[in-house]
Amino acid sequence: MSHDLPDYRTILLERRGRLLVMTLNRPEALNAVNLDLHDELPEALAFAGRDNGSDVLLLTGAGRAFSAGGDIAHMEHNAANPHLFDHEARQAKRIVSALLDIEKPVVCRMNGHAVGLGASIALLCDIIFAAEGAKIGDPHVGIGLVAGDGGAVIWAQRIGLAKAKEYLLTGELLSAARAVEIGLINHCLPADELDGAVDAFCAKLLAGAPNAIRWTKILTNMELKRIAGAVMEAGIAYESLSVRTADHREGIAALKEKRTPKFTGR
Repeated sequence: MSHDLPDYRTILLERRGRLLVMTLNRPEALNAVNLDLHDELPEALAFAGRDNGSDVLLLTGAGRAFSAGGDIAHMEHNAANPHLFDHEARQAKRIVSALLDIEKPVVCRMNGHAVGLGASIALLCDIIFAAEGAKIGDPHVGIGLVAGDGGAVIWAQRIGLAKAKEYLLTGELLSAARAVEIGLINHCLPADELDGAVDAFCAKLLAGAPNAIRWTKILTNMELKRIAGAVMEAGIAYESLSVRTADHREGIAALKEKRTPKFTGR
């Protein structure tokens, strides 16, 4: 790690020439998002955005997963103390805003599953390379939550409203291969070919004209930022309401007990 990079508990930063590599670093928990990661990720992304030492950001996960969504114990604690969730909802909005504000290209190396907020983080990157066997999806509704932390913003922009509703309203996980077929992500490769493909693409970006690339990204992100500005406040508000419901508490209990939840609409 370069001496000029900030240190975080749940994120690793590394320089490879003009490439800045950001690794979600909770491998023992499949990089599930807990309070520390919620708090550190917007700060790390803000640093990456203003970092003068890099022209491309590569985002990946340590170990077997990219990010397996919310940490179960952490979600259970929030469900019992829903006022604590409100802070994290605001942090989720900061994560979305930070990803959309980064002017340099952001490449996602989806080394494993990307679920829930993990899926939103991956999908808000510019280009996504995934390993075969990885799955991606936003199963908020499966635990009685609203997909308010970015899913309602980005899914429809990638695959259209009809397909986005199908996957967001059911919470279904897609294989990386299927995600490529429908245009949700860019590439699906055997695990042993992933790094070579990612490195080659990053090298292509780094060999390009940095200002032309950045300004082109700014233009293509304008509509995304407009949509995020219109949707995120309501999304966070609805998700904060849903975290206070009996259905959410039942969803967490069912997840822990590995059973089908019995939702009542309360």
